[in-house]
Amino acid sequence: MSKEDEKDNQPANQGRYPGATQALLLLLAINIFNYVDRQILSAVVPMIRTEFFGPGSDPGPFVGTLLGWLERILGSNPENAMIGLTAMAFMVTYMLAAPIAGMLNIKRWWIVAGGVALWSLASGATGFATTFGMLLLTRCLVGIGEAAYGPIAPTIIADMFPLKERGKMLSWFYLAIPVGSALGFIFGGLIAAWLGWRWAFYLVVPPGLILAVWAAMKVDPLRGQFDKGGPQLHKRKLTRQDYIALAKNKSYVLNTLGMAAMTFAIGGMAFWMPSYISEFRGVGNLAQVNLIFGVILVASGLGATLAGTYMADKLRARFKGSYFSVSGLAILIGLPFFIATLYVPFPYAWACIFVSCFCLFFNTGPTNTILANVTEPAIRSSAFALNILVIHALGDVISPLVIGVITDVFDKNMNIAFLAMSGVMAIGGGFWLWGAKYLEADTAKISGPDGE
Repeated sequence: MSKEDEKDNQPANQGRYPGATQALLLLLAINIFNYVDRQILSAVVPMIRTEFFGPGSDPGPFVGTLLGWLERILGSNPENAMIGLTAMAFMVTYMLAAPIAGMLNIKRWWIVAGGVALWSLASGATGFATTFGMLLLTRCLVGIGEAAYGPIAPTIIADMFPLKERGKMLSWFYLAIPVGSALGFIFGGLIAAWLGWRWAFYLVVPPGLILAVWAAMKVDPLRGQFDKGGPQLHKRKLTRQDYIALAKNKSYVLNTLGMAAMTFAIGGMAFWMPSYISEFRGVGNLAQVNLIFGVILVASGLGATLAGTYMADKLRARFKGSYFSVSGLAILIGLPFFIATLYVPFPYAWACIFVSCFCLFFNTGPTNTILANVTEPAIRSSAFALNILVIHALGDVISPLVIGVITDVFDKNMNIAFLAMSGVMAIGGGFWLWGAKYLEADTAKISGPDGE
């Protein structure tokens, strides 16, 4: 690092890091486009299915062989399972590449910029796919690009804000999940209806490249300047003992397991819900369903993401495990509303979807704050990356495929698949409630006994 950069990088222990608000807004904007690009595919699932598996389509030798193999195993047309593979391809590359990105010892903003540029170009390439195999390849490249961003951005935020502000700032950052997902559904559905599904992917490239250039110009904050010991303590290389310590960190492990269960549920719901409502329940056309579902995601996600962190922060003085407790209780409260969604007639079922989404998003800020607060700054990027690997491997890597397979096996009855998913939600709530008793001690090891 140059002397000029060192000067710009001086610690700001008396308050937040200089330029922190502007950097947070940039990361928020990038994260919004992250989820827009991720969810566009979910918004056009029926069109993708018709394009590559409809009458007269030619799947090609590789995909044709895979189709035949799955049909023999499942005893039915495996088209939903094949569509689920697109989500699985993205998530597998995302989770495998994330640990590599977390270990890179270069300027973090450059890693972010490279990831944004890659996933934006790969999203545009999805629109040019002429075979299902090409479609899978482009989704893999999107996953690699997002992996360069996912474990890095929260660590930049953690190094720009003191612990007393960290939870609130991370909750603002994670507002991008409901907002970006909703925009992905709405934008993807409307553009596909007006111009065709391919244009939904073409149009996300320019803004992504602009954000990548902006990110490349930013200066890294010092690692650990707001944590016990200061930045000098955390200037070291990772060792095997660091990963052993993470495995022994009860808050980290239980939080990761709870997040994996939540990711399984929300990943399966996000990928299949518009198709479920428009096709299985026969409610409206796809563009209309995407619009309503997108509005619900925005309204429930915005309120829940901010409310979850606000409530956890307020309760922290009385209940040291509040970040865990509010997350666990919220997902368990949302469980019966999700089950009701499968049987309550529309339009009343929309209210059940709203409540279940609200409860799923309620944990976003608290659980990511736990990750930041119980891990050393020197290994924080790798800790987030390992968390990404586990929660996606056990979560939304498999849930779209599992739901598609169960639906195909049970005569296209997606209700059975969603009921199986609801059981995983209950397990996640249990892990979070279990973790509450360990959080105070694990946080004190990093930030001191008073958490300051």
